[in-house]
Amino acid sequence: MHEMGIAMQVIEIVTASIPPDMAGARVERVNLKVGKLSAVVPDSLRFCFEIATQETPLSGAALHIEEIPVTAWCKDCNTEWTITGPIFTCQKCGSGSIEVISGRELDIESIEIA
Repeated sequence: MHEMGIAMQVIEIVTASIPPDMAGARVERVNLKVGKLSAVVPDSLRFCFEIATQETPLSGAALHIEEIPVTAWCKDCNTEWTITGPIFTCQKCGSGSIEVISGRELDIESIEIA
């Protein structure tokens, strides 16, 4: 389960991001953007985050995950669309010459501190 490793990295990054003059502040919420192609299971990540944050400045913090859909762009006909299935060809012209422009994200969007 690589979600535990991701949760631990998020905790490390968030902890390091707390300004020195706010030492001891409580983190209330961490907002993530997770692309559907990132191979992250949101419920598993939330579970791991809850366990890994115990006895850290993030203990009790909520983990909000915004799932980013897979969006592609066709290099041949310049069409942009959201991919909903396992077929990675242009929905307009059928070309396989596409570029995935979103859906791989795994970003900390923001941190809310009390």
